[in-house]
Amino acid sequence: MKVDLYSQAGVKTGEVDLPKEIFEVEFNEDLVHQALLFQLANDRQVLAHTKTKGEVRGGGKKPYAQKHTGRARQGSIRSPQMRGGGVTFGPRNNRNYTQRMPLKQRRKALFCALSDKANEGLVIALEKYEGESKTKKFVELIKKLPVKKDVLVVMGEKNKDLELSARNISNVKTILAGYVNIHDLQRYETVLFLKDSIKKMEEVFLK
Repeated sequence: MKVDLYSQAGVKTGEVDLPKEIFEVEFNEDLVHQALLFQLANDRQVLAHTKTKGEVRGGGKKPYAQKHTGRARQGSIRSPQMRGGGVTFGPRNNRNYTQRMPLKQRRKALFCALSDKANEGLVIALEKYEGESKTKKFVELIKKLPVKKDVLVVMGEKNKDLELSARNISNVKTILAGYVNIHDLQRYETVLFLKDSIKKMEEVFLK
């Protein structure tokens, strides 16, 4: 498959070949969905946490006598049924949401997502970006490219000029080729590959 190749000035200069092993894979919706859930679950941060009656401060003494009060017996003012007491079956920050998924399936799902983007014409390539760490210049470049909404910029290696130029733009994200993932592909409409990042993806995912 071939996609359009653009210069740093935003001018189309030709086409570049995409490896068919990555960009010409039959789309499997269930596999992509499973991989997305896998990534979101493993990225989940467990913040909600409640204390049990043994962790709530106080409650060392019985609130009142065991008998002869006409009330239900109580052992501690920190029991769950008491105001200010502990919580039963509440959320705990030691809960484990991580999932497992075979590497081959994860890569197949990634290839499916990339292939779907390519088939929809949402993949383009850029020869290079260097010498300009200006957000204004990068915004002008994006306006010249066929980008309608937002864009994920894939780099073959660290590019300080590109990262500094794009970091303050809300609809642009830069990422290294080895870290391309399902979630970002679902979130960003267009994928812009720097020319060297295509070879890097072959090295990472096919070897």
